[in-house]
Amino acid sequence: MPRKAITRSNTTIDATGESIGRLATKIAMLLQGKHLPSYVPNVDAGDVVEVRNAAKVKVTGRKLENKHYYAYSGYPGGMRKTQMKAVMATNPAKALEHAVYSMLPKNRQRKDRMNRLTIKND
Repeated sequence: MPRKAITRSNTTIDATGESIGRLATKIAMLLQGKHLPSYVPNVDAGDVVEVRNAAKVKVTGRKLENKHYYAYSGYPGGMRKTQMKAVMATNPAKALEHAVYSMLPKNRQRKDRMNRLTIKND
């Protein structure tokens, strides 16, 4: 039985004034293809998503001071902790990318889905 060709549509999202978590859920759904009537969990048929104005995303509550991103090298004393305020000051796209990455299913398709995501700080 021949496979159906996957046709991907391009979606552009304006992040101005959007909450970072709610925006990340929309992006994750588009990357997975859950908005399509032909959705199947084991087929990666999601859209190509481009996000503009990531620097103007809204961060609610006290997340800027209280939220931290952790990176562990595997060595004793190798835990690095970065405050969300520092990430948003240097590269706001990185915070949104981390949120989307965490919301996607933890399987082999996650890397390919993230490759279809483009975030611009404009």
